[in-house]
Amino acid sequence: MQSVELGAVADQDQTQRPTDLFLIFAGANIVATTLQIGGWVTGFSFRTAMLVIAAGAIGGAWLVAALAPVGSRLRVPSIVAIRAALGYRGAQSVAVLLFVTNFAWIAVNNVIAASIVARLVSGPAADHQAAWAVAIGVLATITVLGGPRAVGYADRFAVPALFLSGIAMTIACLRTPWPATTAPAASVTQVLRGFDFPFGYQTTWLLMFADYSRYSRSGRRSAVAVFAGLGITALWFMPLGLIASMVAHSQDPGAMVFALGLGWWGGTLLLLGTLTTNFVNIYMSALALKSLRPDTGNAGAVWLIGGVGAALSVLNSVWIEQFANFIGLLAGLFVPIGGLLIAHFLILKRTHAAADLYPGPNRAAPRVGLWSVGGMTAWIAGAAVFYLAAPIGGTLPSLTVSVLIYLGAARVAAGPTRSKVHP
Repeated sequence: MQSVELGAVADQDQTQRPTDLFLIFAGANIVATTLQIGGWVTGFSFRTAMLVIAAGAIGGAWLVAALAPVGSRLRVPSIVAIRAALGYRGAQSVAVLLFVTNFAWIAVNNVIAASIVARLVSGPAADHQAAWAVAIGVLATITVLGGPRAVGYADRFAVPALFLSGIAMTIACLRTPWPATTAPAASVTQVLRGFDFPFGYQTTWLLMFADYSRYSRSGRRSAVAVFAGLGITALWFMPLGLIASMVAHSQDPGAMVFALGLGWWGGTLLLLGTLTTNFVNIYMSALALKSLRPDTGNAGAVWLIGGVGAALSVLNSVWIEQFANFIGLLAGLFVPIGGLLIAHFLILKRTHAAADLYPGPNRAAPRVGLWSVGGMTAWIAGAAVFYLAAPIGGTLPSLTVSVLIYLGAARVAAGPTRSKVHP
């Protein structure tokens, strides 16, 4: 099994256990940025904030998990599967987006982990955060080079350790006195606007829906594993971030952890969380690069992604300060993609052979076509609606518009004879 394989997985290689798939997604979501999301759900009473977090965490996890069976059925990575709904060139547009934005994800995770390590160590080593960031990035990159199996083995150690650290953090939150908070009753508009943040964060994992589930034979079990991996961890760590930010009076993960007096436990959580989430960030970016440049070697793609992400880590303050804006930007781009994929695979129940998604002999256009007018229109319109509706909550309007436009385009393309023309 190659470290970065763009082709369809052979039937005999669909041997991944649901527990391994669960660990991959759980390991990706047990990270400092998940804590930050809880810290950014502000302006509500504690009860309302918890309800907003829960709704966003569950809703976003469902959107990703609902598409996981597509990977088990088609046996192709996400960046190839979306060709069915957007066309070959349309999917390449998404690949460029994924490739570029994942550099920022890798960098922000490295920055957070390096800053925590610098707080934990003493002496001259504490002054070299950039070096720590590079070392952390290299370790994650080497693991990804070993392929999904190596990532699974690493997660079998890392994720249980993260759960233990999470338990320690939960106990610390329960023991630490919380500052008194008062907030007026929230309006429906405020709640919907707050819902965008946790839901949008969960949706940033959308383009991972098939990358690992393609190695599992059962679509139903894949969906359950993905939903549990994303949902449980978000329902656990976002509220911890909310409480810790109240105690620390800051959304900075390092400040949260040290305000709770966790020391090495907190440092372990953030360091291991960075490694496990960057496993999948590097892997997704490498797949995106290979979909754009199929002749790129596996090792070269992985080293390029991990290396650039580590290099960008030197911009310490930029990534932390712009985190909220970054999540809002990504949510507006990914939420409508989720909507049109739901319309294509779940509502219309479109089926494809894996061969239909790849170029034919002499690089002939794949059977799904180069562009899907309906898919691209749904994506662009959904993104525009998300940003325009952001003051009142963009998630639900964006999902609705992207689904309806895709379904409408499919109906028009089918015509009175109901032919099977791709929209």
